[in-house]
Amino acid sequence: MKTKTLLILTLLFNLTWTMAQPAYDFTKLKREKLGRGVVALRESSNTVFISWRYLSSDPIDIAFHIYRNGERITKEPIKTGTFYQDNYPENKSVTYLVEPTIEGAAKGSYTLPPNAPIGYLNIPLNKPKDGKTPAGDSFRYRPNDASIGDIDGDGEYEIILKWDPTNAHDNAHDGYTGSVLLDCYKLDGTFLWRIDLGRNIRAGAHYTQFMVYDLDGDNSAEIVMKTSDGTIDGKGNIICDANADYRAPNGRILSGSEYLTVFSGKTGEALHTIDYIPQRGKLTDWGDNRANRSDRFLACIAYLDGIHPSVVMCRGYYTRTVLAAFDWDGKQLQSRWVFDTNNPEWKDYTGQGNHNLRVGDVDGDGCDEIIYGSCAINNDGRGLYNTRMGHGDAIHLTQFDPNNPRLQVFDCHENKRDGTTFRDAETGVVIWQVKSNTDVGRAMAADIDPTNPGVEMWTWDSGGIRNTKGELINSNMRGMSTNMAVWWDGDLLRELLDRNRVSKYDWIEKRCKPLVTFTGASHNNGTKANPCLQGDIIGDWREEVLLRSEDNESLRLYISTIPTEYRFHTFLEDPVYRISIATQNVGYNQPTQPGFYFGPDLKEGIFRGYDFNLK
Repeated sequence: MKTKTLLILTLLFNLTWTMAQPAYDFTKLKREKLGRGVVALRESSNTVFISWRYLSSDPIDIAFHIYRNGERITKEPIKTGTFYQDNYPENKSVTYLVEPTIEGAAKGSYTLPPNAPIGYLNIPLNKPKDGKTPAGDSFRYRPNDASIGDIDGDGEYEIILKWDPTNAHDNAHDGYTGSVLLDCYKLDGTFLWRIDLGRNIRAGAHYTQFMVYDLDGDNSAEIVMKTSDGTIDGKGNIICDANADYRAPNGRILSGSEYLTVFSGKTGEALHTIDYIPQRGKLTDWGDNRANRSDRFLACIAYLDGIHPSVVMCRGYYTRTVLAAFDWDGKQLQSRWVFDTNNPEWKDYTGQGNHNLRVGDVDGDGCDEIIYGSCAINNDGRGLYNTRMGHGDAIHLTQFDPNNPRLQVFDCHENKRDGTTFRDAETGVVIWQVKSNTDVGRAMAADIDPTNPGVEMWTWDSGGIRNTKGELINSNMRGMSTNMAVWWDGDLLRELLDRNRVSKYDWIEKRCKPLVTFTGASHNNGTKANPCLQGDIIGDWREEVLLRSEDNESLRLYISTIPTEYRFHTFLEDPVYRISIATQNVGYNQPTQPGFYFGPDLKEGIFRGYDFNLK
C-alpha cells in the first residue's frame, strides 16, 4: 500500500475515536499509559516476526528502525506498518529494539529466548496442587478466564489468571467445589502472587467476576472481586475469620459473610474490604431457596463521570437486580450509587439482565451507560430504558452501520417469544427483530462480508446471516460459530474464533473455512468454547488469542504473523474496547468490540458523512 493511502487510513482511524463518541473527551479520561508493546516470536525456524503498537500520541508520519542485539537491521525506516520480518535462523537468545525516528516517542524492546516455539509465546504457570472436597472427591486445577493490567507502571501488561477447579459448578447444580485461585504472571512466565478466595466462595462461571483496572490513576492496576471469610491475599493475609465454613451439606453456600475487596496489582495484598452490596438476605427474595438466583453476579468498569473509571458490581438478572457503583481513591471504596429493582421506581427492570453486559457512552453525554441485557442503566444510576424482553445469553454493543454514528445493541432472548433483536443503544427502540418460540442461546456480530455494508449478525435461530437492515443475506449457517471473534489475518474483516480454531468466512461460497488451528492448546467453559482471553494485548492492531496448553502447565499467547498493509492505533486506547476486555471474564464470555465501526467499509472512503478517496 502506498504511504499516502496509509496515512489517509490512519487519519480515518483517528476520526473513529473523535467522532464515534463525540462527547468523550479523551484528554480528560484517566487511562493507562501504554508502552510500545514490542513482541518478537518465531514465525519459522529461519525467521522472527517483530510487532509493536502504534499509539495515538504518535505523529502521523512516525517511522521506526529495528535493532537486533544493538545493531540496526533496517536500511530504511518502517513507515507502512508496525511489524518486521527478520531472517534470523540462529537458535539463541536475541533482543530486538524498536526505535521511533521521532525524538521523544516511546521505544520498546523484547528478548526472544532460545528454543522459542513457533507462532506463540509460551507462558509457564505455577500449577496448583490437586485437592479433595469434604465429601472425599478429588479435583484438579485448570487455567480458566484471564484479564490484563499494568501492575508496575511500565506500560506493558501482566496477566491475571483465574484457576478453576475441575469440580466447578453452575449455580443450577449442587456439589462441593475447590477454591478459586487468582495468579499474576508476567508475559515471560514470572509468577508474582496468588490469591486464594477460600472455601466460602463457590467456583463456577457466575460466582467470581474479577475486575482488573487502574482505578485510582497511579499507573498500577487493582483487582476488585467478591470475597468472604477465609480469603487469603497475595501476601498470605487472611480476610476476617479463617475458621468460618459456610458450605451446606449439598456444597452450596447459602449463608455467611459476603465482602467486596480491592487487591493491589503489584502484590496481591488486600487493600480494603467492605460488605458486599447487596447482601443475599433472604434467598427466596431472589426467586428460589438454593442460591441459583441470588448468586448470579456480573461486574464492569465504567467512566460514570466521564473522567474516572468506576467499578460496578452486580447481583441478579433473572429476578431482583442490583448494580452498585464504587470509586477507589487509593485508600478506600466510596459508594457512588446503587440501582435496585426493589426500588418501586425501577420495579419494571426486574428480570431484564443477561449473563453478560456492555459499557459505553450511548447517549452522548460524555459518561458511560451500562447495557444490562434488555435494559440500560444511566451513568447516574437511574434507569435509562427497558425493552422488557427479559433475560438472554449473549449481547453485542458497537457501531454496526458505517453510515450511522449511533451505537446499537444486538441481543438474543431465552423467553421463547422475542428471539433476536437489533436496537438503538440509547433509546432501546428496536430496529429489527426475528421472533422465535425457542430459547435463542447465542448470538454473534462481526463484519465478515465486504460485499455487504456494516457488521453482519446471526444467532442460533435467526434464519441465517443478516445485515444492519435485518435483511437475510445468507441462510446457510454451515460452520458459522456463535462463540467468539478475532481480527487475525490482517485485512479489515473479522475472523471467527471457536475452540482452538480461527475460521474465515468465504463470502463467495457463503460458508466458513478453517484458517488456523492452534494445536496443543485447549479452550474453556464447555460449549462456550472460549479462550482464556482474546484481544489486542500486545504488538500491532491485530488481536491475540490466549489459550491454555492441553496439559494445563502453561498459557499460550498466539500472535498473528501474517503481514498486513494497514497501520492503526491500538484498539486498547478506545474506552469501549478496553472495557470489553476487562469484562470478558464476566458470565458467558463475549468478544471484544470497539465503540466505533471498524471494517472493510473504511476502504470505501465513507465514514459518518466524510468522503475520502482511498482508491
